[in-house]
Amino acid sequence: MLVDDQEMIRAGLRSIVGAHPDLEVVAEAADGLAVLRDLETVEVDVVLMDIRMPGIDGVEATRRIRLTRPPEQLRILVLTTFDQDENVLRALRAGADGFLSKGAGPAELTGAVIDVASGRRALSPGAVGAVVDHVVAQRAVTADPVLAARFAELTPREREVVGAIVSGLDNAQIAEQFFLSPFTVKTHANRAMTKVGARDRAQLVALAVRAGITPQ
Repeated sequence: MLVDDQEMIRAGLRSIVGAHPDLEVVAEAADGLAVLRDLETVEVDVVLMDIRMPGIDGVEATRRIRLTRPPEQLRILVLTTFDQDENVLRALRAGADGFLSKGAGPAELTGAVIDVASGRRALSPGAVGAVVDHVVAQRAVTADPVLAARFAELTPREREVVGAIVSGLDNAQIAEQFFLSPFTVKTHANRAMTKVGARDRAQLVALAVRAGITPQ
């Protein structure tokens, strides 16, 4: 389900999502109250939710959805032009499964939808940075020795990639920094996730912070 008060944006999202062979747009809504009504009669797997809308915003709509629909039944991916710290944290606290900027390309957008539909979290690099900054600001980071030992088992290149992810860089930026291909960066990230027991990139960041790895 696409939820956005701007018809042109919904049309663009519909075109991108509908072009993917594994995805189908089954419903649309123009505001937060409409999505609550529509979900009573329409079965969807993922809601692409804008934040700033008339009536109630996407964060409040997400919170109300979560009162009756846990993540096991419905996944929510917040999509917004306002990639700000407070929006990221509000959305995740309300029960969102991911946060993506509307500036994301088609591949990143459809990949994020598939990730959240598969039970993983999806966070844009800016959102990752916001979450990490919040955690670091809230308390002094004391390394968890068990987690630190897990990350110590990574190869030097895997540790470099993890550090760059924690700093909020995307695959293309990491590839440019270390003179690698984006595919190679993704491979290193996936191997790091397997080794430390992270189910997705978001959890990798959370574990890394707990292991004492902070933004550079």
